Amino acid sequence: MRKTASGLLGSAILIAAMSVSALAADDGSPTVNNPGAWTDIRKDAFGSREILDGAGKITLEAPKRAEDAATVPITVRMPAPFAANVKSLTLVIDQNPSPVVATFNYGDAAGTGERMLATRVRIDQYSDVRAIAETTDNKLYMTTVFVKASGGCSAPASKDPEEAAKEMGKMRVKTAAGKEDGSEVAQVMLKHPNTSGMAMDQITHAYPPARFIDKLSVTTGGKLIFSMEGGISISEDPNFRFTYQGNPADKMDVKAEDSEGTQFSGHSTPSQS
Repeated sequence: MRKTASGLLGSAILIAAMSVSALAADDGSPTVNNPGAWTDIRKDAFGSREILDGAGKITLEAPKRAEDAATVPITVRMPAPFAANVKSLTLVIDQNPSPVVATFNYGDAAGTGERMLATRVRIDQYSDVRAIAETTDNKLYMTTVFVKASGGCSAPASKDPEEAAKEMGKMRVKTAAGKEDGSEVAQVMLKHPNTSGMAMDQITHAYPPARFIDKLSVTTGGKLIFSMEGGISISEDPNFRFTYQGNPADKMDVKAEDSEGTQFSGHSTPSQS
């Protein structure tokens, strides 16, 4: 991959600025304003590399119509043995101002069984949502779903800014015994407004600058599960649920950094295991 998720932010905003809110066609079929957005995103993120059909290798779960465009749940699943050879996973929302949601780079503790990753994202317009896996032999595989949602990137924050600032950085890390294939399940919940820079303050009518978690790493027993490079398309109060391979009694350490350079950390405790 030639550019990171955060590095694509500036050019991505220019791409999205050429389009307006997506609408439904008269026959009920989904339409978007800038159907060619993926061509530019693909070139920026992957160059001229071939992207293969991910059917049977990647399952992407998302609602057809989102209840809340600012917190759209998505889940990616990759079966064994394919998952064991996946070194990174990139999420893309074509019509978002910052279309590359995040790239997750997997480590040794990601495991060799079925791999699952769930999070919540903002969707600004009716859009294709993509999951692109890169394997250790440098092949790319993709699966795509279409989600009807609008206004997620400009939606006002759900909390008072002062209260959100007080809670910023608080973290919960939960581990639990998991699945028959030997993998475990964990969840990382981080308090952070993850502001997009597009949401108007309802009191001041000003636009608070973008401030979001752009780096995250999760380890267990000293081994990396994944590291993440993210952008504004991750929802407020980032939440990640995922499988890994390890002992759920081992301490899981999480380190995060936002776009202003503020660092946060947390870990699981015996009462959460």
